Amino acid sequence: MHSESHAAPHGHGGGQPHQTSPEAVAREHPYVGVGIVTISDTAARGEREDLSGQAIKDNLHRFGGTLRHYEIVPDEQEIISQTLIHLVDDLHLDLVLTTGGTGLSARDRTPQATVPVLDYEVPGLAEAMRAESAKKAPMAYLSRAVAGVRQESLIVNLPGSPNACVEIVEVLAPLLPHAIQILRGEVREHKPSDQA
Repeated sequence: MHSESHAAPHGHGGGQPHQTSPEAVAREHPYVGVGIVTISDTAARGEREDLSGQAIKDNLHRFGGTLRHYEIVPDEQEIISQTLIHLVDDLHLDLVLTTGGTGLSARDRTPQATVPVLDYEVPGLAEAMRAESAKKAPMAYLSRAVAGVRQESLIVNLPGSPNACVEIVEVLAPLLPHAIQILRGEVREHKPSDQA
C-alpha cells in the first residue's frame, strides 16, 4: 500500500486548464479537505502508474478541494473498508473519493466495502455519475459505484478510468461544496429554487 498525507494545500498540477483562478474558487467555495483512495491490485503492487488518482488530484480545483491524503490499496474488501473508516473517523476529511473497483468483476469490491461503513447513501450522486458517463460510454450503466455519508463526511466511488474520473469530477463539482456545507451544519435552509 502507498500512502501520503498532505498538511498544506496541494496545487492542481497536470495539464487541465483552470476555468477560473484558484483564488476565485477559494472565494466561491468552502474549504473541502479531500482524501483520494485508488483501489487497484496492480497499482498497489507498483506494477502500473496510478493515472486515475492523478486525474482526480489534477481536478480538485474544480470545486476548491484541497488534497489532504492519498493512498493506493489493493482490491481487498476489509482493507478498503478500514481505509475509509480511518480517513473519516481519524483524519476527519470532508470528502473521500475512491477510484477503481466499481465494475462487475469478482475483484471489484469497492461498493461492498463502502456500503457497510456508510451511515446512509446519497443515491442521486451515483445516478448523476452514471447518467453523465453513459452519454459517452453506455457501459457506464454497469458501474456499481455508490455515494454516501459517514458521520459528517461524504464518500464517493469513482470509476477506474482517468478520463471518466475527470468527467465525473466535473459533474459533481457544482454539488460538492453545498453537500459539504450541509453535512457541517453550515446550511440549514434551501433557497426556494432548490429541490433538495
